[in-house]
Amino acid sequence: MIKFSEMPYARPDLDEVKGRLAALTERLKSAENYREARAAFLEMEAEQKHISTQASLSSIRHSIDTRDEFYDGEEKFWNRAYPELQEYSQNWTLAMLSSPFRADFEREYGDLMFVNAEIALKTFSPAIIPDLQRENDLRTEYAKLIASAQIPFQGGVYTLSQLSPFKNDPNDAVRLAAWKAEGRWYKDHQADLDRIYDEMVHLRDGMGKKLGYEGYTTLGYYRMGRNCYTKEDVEKFRAAVVKYLVPVAGSVYREQAKRLGKEYPMSFADNALSFRSGNPRPVGTPDDILAQGKKFYSELSPETAEFFNTMLDMELLDVLSTEGKQSGGYCTSIDDYGVPFIFANFNGTQHDVEVVTHEAGHAFAAWLNRNRVPAEYIWPGMEACEVHSMSMEFMAWPWAEGFFGPDARKFRYSHLAGALTFIPYGTMVDHFQHIVYEKPDMAPAERHGVWKELLGIYQPWMRLDGDIPFYAEGEGWQRQSHIYENPFYYIDYCLAQTVSLQFWALLQKDRKLAWEKYMAYARQGGSRTFTELLKNAGLDSPFGEKCLREVSAAAKDWLDGYDLTGIL
Repeated sequence: MIKFSEMPYARPDLDEVKGRLAALTERLKSAENYREARAAFLEMEAEQKHISTQASLSSIRHSIDTRDEFYDGEEKFWNRAYPELQEYSQNWTLAMLSSPFRADFEREYGDLMFVNAEIALKTFSPAIIPDLQRENDLRTEYAKLIASAQIPFQGGVYTLSQLSPFKNDPNDAVRLAAWKAEGRWYKDHQADLDRIYDEMVHLRDGMGKKLGYEGYTTLGYYRMGRNCYTKEDVEKFRAAVVKYLVPVAGSVYREQAKRLGKEYPMSFADNALSFRSGNPRPVGTPDDILAQGKKFYSELSPETAEFFNTMLDMELLDVLSTEGKQSGGYCTSIDDYGVPFIFANFNGTQHDVEVVTHEAGHAFAAWLNRNRVPAEYIWPGMEACEVHSMSMEFMAWPWAEGFFGPDARKFRYSHLAGALTFIPYGTMVDHFQHIVYEKPDMAPAERHGVWKELLGIYQPWMRLDGDIPFYAEGEGWQRQSHIYENPFYYIDYCLAQTVSLQFWALLQKDRKLAWEKYMAYARQGGSRTFTELLKNAGLDSPFGEKCLREVSAAAKDWLDGYDLTGIL
């Protein structure tokens, strides 16, 4: 069993790779029977998995230490290589779509690969290769800027992730000072943040127009691989969030204000504190949290036990927050080895436990489907993937005492409350991006104005009095990396959170049935569309108003009746 540190990385010869891709495409075109066509297809699968593996190793190691000069150089290579290789991938896709053996492929592998291929064709033309390369450079610049943060605070110097515990400190003065310190860092770097995003928006708008669209929005949906819902469906979901969830979330924050002895609406700093005695904190060291994660997955099911032990044995988790490390967290695949990898930044908060449950939820689903052919069926669409992770968080509730000790009761309350209150925020992120790409020529100040206006609709519990620089001035969207790096991604979290609340509701009644439905959903991998995956597992679609209305009402009833006696 090879460990992550032992996995060899070598920059591929781009010309040789292009030659192999072109040769396989010609083999597919000239195949005289399905056996020959299938052989070319399987060789292309292996070739693409190997390319993906080398790119993943480079990306992971660069994100672990963005100061590493070698992998910094490799990321620059991949930023240019992938757009060039896309042309060869498109030629392969065209050959597959026009193959006389298409029906044979569909019988063996299903038709979704062809549905997705049709969508992929709409996202690329050789004319946008330079734009894609520049977009990659800008993504890297943003990530490195965020990772470079060194924020002086209370005699120490902290990265953005390391500052997070202070932003949740039960001491009002410390907490407010931490929010202000973070806000000042963003304000000090706002010129760069504005410049990077402004160029991204115009670049993406230009790519959309080069491909024949009105701008970026249509292209953005295609790039996200949306194959079963539309912009109009998302708009209906947003309206349902405002109608059903914003009032429920507002009631959660009104109760929070009472507990804290604050006036509603509260400041950003006060909204961050769930309980006067402090937010739930995990017990023990990062190693203790991982050990409890091992216990959770070992007891949850035989499949999860084997999965998590493999992750630990192969050192496929990098979770400590260190200097130079990219912010945030993610899960990705290392295809040649058939394993996922989890990247995170532990910071001593509730988030650390949610990494072990959330990101490992992604990883478990990928591990379950690691042998799928084609490899694209390992992962479904992003919204479907987030169901794996957000629902796994709720599966961990019976093990909360092991993660949180005396704060377990706090955790269950704040976790469910946080799921409810997150959806309006995530929906706002999506709404903001739609407005931005509909009006790409807005000045940076106008974009901040749009965000501030949306705050009043989706987060009326936030006091916008200018007390905290950056956040209270409608600029807080710039800390949301998805807006820069993965446009239109964020609504996926909201759709998935709505589905995960169905799992939460079922867990209150029948844990065995909830796990059976989870496995029925996860075992499908990416072989069907999001709405089909839900239907096959007996789950409601979040696009129906009934779904959001029922889960929000059930969660509110549970929170209203939850016993917080003795918890300040």
